[in-house]
Amino acid sequence: MKKYFPLATAFLLFVTISSACTVTEEEVRNFTVNSGNTTVFDPSREITVISRETGSGTRDSFTELLGIEVKDESGNKKDLTTPDAIISNSTSVVMTSVANNRYAIGYISSGSLNDTVKAVKVNGIEPTVENIKNGTYTISRPFNIVTAGNISDLTEDFISFILSSDGQKVIEENRYIPVSGSEKFTNSGLSGKITVAGSSSVAPVMEKLKEAYQRINPDADIEIQLSDSSTGINAVINRTCDIGMASRELKASELEKGLVSTVIAMDGIAVIVNTENPVDNLTTDQIKAIYTGEITRWNEVLN
Repeated sequence: MKKYFPLATAFLLFVTISSACTVTEEEVRNFTVNSGNTTVFDPSREITVISRETGSGTRDSFTELLGIEVKDESGNKKDLTTPDAIISNSTSVVMTSVANNRYAIGYISSGSLNDTVKAVKVNGIEPTVENIKNGTYTISRPFNIVTAGNISDLTEDFISFILSSDGQKVIEENRYIPVSGSEKFTNSGLSGKITVAGSSSVAPVMEKLKEAYQRINPDADIEIQLSDSSTGINAVINRTCDIGMASRELKASELEKGLVSTVIAMDGIAVIVNTENPVDNLTTDQIKAIYTGEITRWNEVLN
């Protein structure tokens, strides 16, 4: 009872002031919405658009797949994400922001979904592993690891584990889509340290792969540094890490530097809203319009 006392007191005051009048249901709704204490979703409210930072592989893939990124007359790419978007620098920050804001929308790796947010259907299709596999859920991208030049024996061994049936099983168990894994991993018994850096979308499954590999090979020390795809790729170029994590394909300019990209899994990009939001389906055109600022209120997408 205690947690509702401030609202009850405020409403009693509201009714007392309005004693000569009849208080309608709409007035109650407006009062509670404006007081910030309501559990009623107000579709007339503005959409809080949450996007990832420049350099994020998830943002690159999302904007490209949804047509939010376009090319100008010179062939240069232009990101049309609304300047009103709130920029978050990791998957976890996007999820927390949406979970704490009834009117927010964001996008994350589908493998990172939990019950703090709600994934909407896109064109009527849920972002499930099966739907991503069969191609009916179209907002998907590869998870890549990036290396350059000669790599250490331990780095090569860890990559072999990731691509083996043992590593791909870890990927599948964590709701991502395996891409290989016909051969079982054989422990080499190597020791040393590997530094892995980059995408916050790839990092959660990389942590699980690290744990599984170290159970087999406890003498391996693997450090995972969380940032974004571009930062991880640049770290490989600058030789400050052994493996880069990227949730996008390599650009031509990056391939020219001698980088090698290996797909370790496929992943969907889930469009997420607050659990109290009644919206459960959006078309790709509606998502694009929200992220370019053409649609600004939830009642524009509610039937």
